[in-house]
Amino acid sequence: MSDSRFPVTELEDLPEDLRDRVGAIAEKSGFTPNIFRALGHRPAELRAFMDYHDALMEREDGLTKAERELVVVATSGANHCTYCIVAHGAILRIRTKDPELSDRVAANPWQVELDERGRAIVDLALALAQDSALFGEADLEAARDAGLTEDEIWDVGAITALFAMSNRLAHLTALKPNPEFFLMGRQKR
Repeated sequence: MSDSRFPVTELEDLPEDLRDRVGAIAEKSGFTPNIFRALGHRPAELRAFMDYHDALMEREDGLTKAERELVVVATSGANHCTYCIVAHGAILRIRTKDPELSDRVAANPWQVELDERGRAIVDLALALAQDSALFGEADLEAARDAGLTEDEIWDVGAITALFAMSNRLAHLTALKPNPEFFLMGRQKR
């Protein structure tokens, strides 16, 4: 089985700017994540995806980096996206130094035991991910009551929205997780 239903682009075949950006990620992780290979055949879309991803996931304010990954894993669990569950589950394991949390969140984000803040983050993401037409003030008030700021609420919503798109692209392409992701954050390096 191939890594995608659509053409994939190898690192060396990407335009120079993307080759540099993806190459830096590949060098840090030791492999090229398949999402970049799958989106690489449409460079403008890969650039836009990476720019928005980085704007949300790498900013210094708002949610912590671990909390951002918690949103991704919960959203991807609700959307049954194996690629994003596995890839971002690995990042969540690394950021939290907890080898079990990402699996528990992915398996059942609705019932996983979390502290009050984590529960509020996941509940807000799930409310938006499951049926966004039903999302409303009650969801926002619950998040505020748990202590989330307006900026953090925006983070949860924007990350949930980006990964709704990402999850659907992974489904469209039948994207397979890189084998390396499965062990990341489970064993000492």
